[in-house]
Amino acid sequence: MSGAEISHRQYLGELFHRHYFWLCERLRRHLDSPECAQDIAAETFLQLLASPNVVPIREPRALLTTIAKRLIYQRWRRRDLERDYLDELVQEEGNPALSPERVTEALQTLDRLDRQLNRLPAKVKATFVLSRGSGMTYPQIAAHLGISQSSVSHYMEKAETCCLRACLESGVSCAKPN
Repeated sequence: MSGAEISHRQYLGELFHRHYFWLCERLRRHLDSPECAQDIAAETFLQLLASPNVVPIREPRALLTTIAKRLIYQRWRRRDLERDYLDELVQEEGNPALSPERVTEALQTLDRLDRQLNRLPAKVKATFVLSRGSGMTYPQIAAHLGISQSSVSHYMEKAETCCLRACLESGVSCAKPN
């Protein structure tokens, strides 16, 4: 380990010791449980640790709060996505009570899809989310992202291939939406 890496870790260790419990308390107001707050706080520091050079931060609590809020929003979006996905499965299968095995399988597939989409470039993922998540048309997406409609088509093709790969890895049949 280089000297820069050691000082980076030491600096983050100091930040952790000074602000971790404060951040946990702050997050408790927004989350269901103290454990959830601890998870988000720990993930916040992991993101800082993964960032290349964290120079001395003038307002560490502001930065930690910003990172933690993003993580909370991601968690909420994921929870909503999972709930919507399970609701769709219930409607598709016409069975109001899915088996625990089916729910687990569905959530694992969704997790694989999420991991695959996170590997895509930002504009490709944004294009997919705007199309499938927000229901925007290709011209609307092109205008929103400042790209051509042919780029939108190309990005959608990439994202759908990525999703198909995740479905195939899961052993789940994937139908392309209309």
